Amino acid sequence: MAKASPDVRPTSIGSSDPKRKAGKPAAIAAIKARKSAILTEPEIREVFRRFHAANPEPKGELEHTNPFTLLVAVVLSAQATDAGVNKATRSLFKVADTPEKMLALGEDELRDYVKTIGLFRAKAKNVIGLSKRLIDDYGSKVPSDRDALESLPGVGRKTANVVMNIAFHQPTMAVDTHVFRVANRIGLSRGTTPLAVEEDLIRVVPKDYAMHAHHWLILHGRYVCKARKPECWRCLISDICRFPDKTPAP
Repeated sequence: MAKASPDVRPTSIGSSDPKRKAGKPAAIAAIKARKSAILTEPEIREVFRRFHAANPEPKGELEHTNPFTLLVAVVLSAQATDAGVNKATRSLFKVADTPEKMLALGEDELRDYVKTIGLFRAKAKNVIGLSKRLIDDYGSKVPSDRDALESLPGVGRKTANVVMNIAFHQPTMAVDTHVFRVANRIGLSRGTTPLAVEEDLIRVVPKDYAMHAHHWLILHGRYVCKARKPECWRCLISDICRFPDKTPAP
């Protein structure tokens, strides 16, 4: 049986073709069912087996030298590209790679280093604020605890997950826009919020792949499963993925 076209729409009420009128809703239902389908456990394992085979040790793309500079870089990366953050922090981290040095630098001077990054004024204020908190409350050390991390200025759940994963080797799932999109497209989750997707990933990703799972999904979303035009023709998992509107090879 031929596959229904993804752009099939219900026949108008005045249609004179009863076969088309009856068939189109069924085709739409089939498409919706496919979109809502979740991958099976063996399929999920195969997805991450392929990601691992292609890139056994995926790395985050934010440049850093220690847990503190990682934390600062992730805070600065909100609504900004990793490349843009790296360009600003290369010179910043040469002069301020500890909470004490960052606090001594001060908010005004810090703004000059990060002024090419979106929302730089608010982010500079948060970086100075979290540096002071680390000195006052945590002995200048970045905590590995989620609640402690999220209590710092400018640190939300995604930032905490990234720091816990990269700096402290915990199998967290940091859900950014790439992970959210890819998880829903592939069929790993049907969550409508970042937290719902995170909870689904924690539940379905095989434990032996959990440490690197969010990195694979981020990189896949950034370079292959792009928002506007996913490059399905070169995707490692296109035969497994539930996304119905596969992009043909150019």
